[in-house]
Amino acid sequence: MQKSLYKKNIFLSYGFTIFMNLSFTHGLWMMYLASLGYSLVQLGLLESIFHVTSFIMEVPTGSVADIWGRKTSRLAGRLFFALSLVFIFLASSFGMLVFGFICSALGYNLESGAGEALLYDSLLLDKSEGSYLKIKGRDELLYQVCSVISFLAGGYLANVAYLYAFSLTLISNVFAFVVALFFTEPKIERDGKTTEANLIQQIFGSLRDQVVNSMKVFKEKSRIGFLIIFSESLFAIMISLFFYLQTFWADQHLLPSEIGMVYAAHAIVAAVFSLNAQALERRLNEKGLLIVCPLLIACCLWGIALTPYSRAFYIALGCVEGLLAPIISTYLNKLIPSKVRATILSFQSMAYSMFMIMIFPLIGWIGQQFSLKRSFTLMAIVSSLLVIAYIRILLKRI
Repeated sequence: MQKSLYKKNIFLSYGFTIFMNLSFTHGLWMMYLASLGYSLVQLGLLESIFHVTSFIMEVPTGSVADIWGRKTSRLAGRLFFALSLVFIFLASSFGMLVFGFICSALGYNLESGAGEALLYDSLLLDKSEGSYLKIKGRDELLYQVCSVISFLAGGYLANVAYLYAFSLTLISNVFAFVVALFFTEPKIERDGKTTEANLIQQIFGSLRDQVVNSMKVFKEKSRIGFLIIFSESLFAIMISLFFYLQTFWADQHLLPSEIGMVYAAHAIVAAVFSLNAQALERRLNEKGLLIVCPLLIACCLWGIALTPYSRAFYIALGCVEGLLAPIISTYLNKLIPSKVRATILSFQSMAYSMFMIMIFPLIGWIGQQFSLKRSFTLMAIVSSLLVIAYIRILLKRI
């Protein structure tokens, strides 16, 4: 009976993934806030606040899942996300928006580690952890399908009224919360040393150990540190592009539905190439993909910055994004010693947040002072310099 209950967690997780990722506001929140009169600098600051919160709370929220349970963490994550939607839509001041983005970051943090932990622990207790990769593959497919639906439907809803997009996202989030109520918390043995009283001490101790252990590995294998810096800075640039293109295309009088169609096409292309990454690797080999993908990203960024075909180049960018993420992840994991794998990968996530904190508001400031075209040109220049340095090092060491 217990085994069937844990097995049920897998199917519930699929439903949770669907409702959680039917986020019809993801591709248009910048357009919405810009329509209310907020500047690009303010929008950049809001995204930075999200990542500052995420950076600070990554370890604490992980402790929540370990101490009070994965199910509790996932439920709390949906509550914080619901609060963020309400505060962002109803905000009458910049301060309310700040609170909304803090809630959004907490919702993300509470879900990020707890979701995978609940899934894997359930399989482990059922002695079927070997099927984890297959289940995660299905989960990723559901995520991509929901992204496409969200971009298309969100754009059309926003054409009528942004209220509909926010309301439908909130309703979908409520369904995710209801699904999470039926999760069975995996019963795992604790060492008995962790208590609520020493939570703060545990958090700071974990942060200290994480940084110290990471620095030791980076000193011994400098290639790991460089690869993390390169990949996460490049991903931060591409995510920043995703958000600022909303405002750029809106200024060019594209309707939200038209922008949603571009994002949906980008997501479809990325999903197709991601699923075929292994087949392409067999043809071009790992070294070929590690060189070609960054070069193509730089070319697409220049196309967006300097030509009138920004939509076509952004859709093309999806091909490379779908390939680069799994290829970089595979190569990086080959380099990382098993005993510090979790530490380094966690540091990688923190590095991404640090780059977003630095890059996102800078792009907004340049866009406001000059133009978003100039911001995109700067992004293309920085990416090109990173790619040149990356390829030189890669050719020497791979």
